[in-house]
Amino acid sequence: MPDRAPQPVDRQLPTDEARDLISLVRDIAQREIAPHAAEEEDAGRFPRELFVLLSESGLLGLPYDSEYGGGDQPYEVYLQVLEELAAARLTVGLGVSVHSLSCHALAQYGTKQQQVEHLPAMLGGGLLGAYCLSEPSSGSDAASLRTKAVREGDDWVITGTKAWITHGGIADFCTVMARTGGEGARGITAFLVPGDAEGLSAAAPEKKMGMKGSPTAQVHFDGVRISDDRRLGDEGQGFAIALSALDSGRLGIAACAIGLAQAALDEAVAYAIGRQQFGRPIADFQGLRFILADMATQIEAGRALYLAAARLRDAGRPFAKQAAMAKLHCTDTAMKVTTDAVQIFGGYGYTADFPVERYMREAKMLQIVEGTNQIQRMVIARHLAGPESR
Repeated sequence: MPDRAPQPVDRQLPTDEARDLISLVRDIAQREIAPHAAEEEDAGRFPRELFVLLSESGLLGLPYDSEYGGGDQPYEVYLQVLEELAAARLTVGLGVSVHSLSCHALAQYGTKQQQVEHLPAMLGGGLLGAYCLSEPSSGSDAASLRTKAVREGDDWVITGTKAWITHGGIADFCTVMARTGGEGARGITAFLVPGDAEGLSAAAPEKKMGMKGSPTAQVHFDGVRISDDRRLGDEGQGFAIALSALDSGRLGIAACAIGLAQAALDEAVAYAIGRQQFGRPIADFQGLRFILADMATQIEAGRALYLAAARLRDAGRPFAKQAAMAKLHCTDTAMKVTTDAVQIFGGYGYTADFPVERYMREAKMLQIVEGTNQIQRMVIARHLAGPESR
């Protein structure tokens, strides 16, 4: 079968700096990420040394202020970087997205002193973050979380368990939502917790059907004591901070989904051109050509949708509805495109000899994380028709 390298996505980027940045990311992806992706995912190995390289290259703080070590890049550019990384290996693209999500509370709601003290190391110092909102009994219903933070003088003592935490057990810092007041959303406060805090531990990573190289684990807080200067925002503001972070995080998931779908399409096109049946390439058959055309169209639509939402965010305009739409459409597209890619490969697609079966397993996760797609439909409907009547 001929070796047909995929053509890079033709991106509309706002500046020469952004074009140079994408070229750098593609070079890292081709040299450092893609060649080892299949082997490391199969072994369940997280590439921590690669995240150090990404940090040294300025890629872990792209959407944040350069005053604190960030890259001053608009979301329009940052998300396209995520897409390139996810196309090479979803564990990497998603890891960068989660790290950025973990920095959001401090960058947007922290005091100047907190930002000066902590952000430079988080954005460019080789650290890796985790975002701790979900719990064993509160996933979609995040406002019912039970982890508590009790005030003791100038300190807070955090007790409880978080679940489904990406980078659980390996993160250098955690942005944690804990209950400091009464029931519901208004009783939640955000905290920045060091990864090596006494009383903080992690369970064994979950055994997942995909994304095996990305550790997902419960994180336990057994009387973790932190000072009040690690509280982010006001008491009771934590749930609003969490939702603000998730609006941006959902765009990260959308971009990663399109990267994964693009990788699957590239594999499918190359296979269809090279695979001979009935004396000619299977790409000659109209039924298969139509599948490829539909895959490409849905990917382009998803890319346009997440970029439109990003441009709203960059302009300082409301974008929560569009972020939910992008997360919904792009992750559903990834699931459909990767499934179709397996079908194009036929029996070979069901084997680990080709990457499309891994892409399909990974795509399923994207429909669940950072708000299931059913939750995204609820968010969109509320913007259209208002809150549900009780």
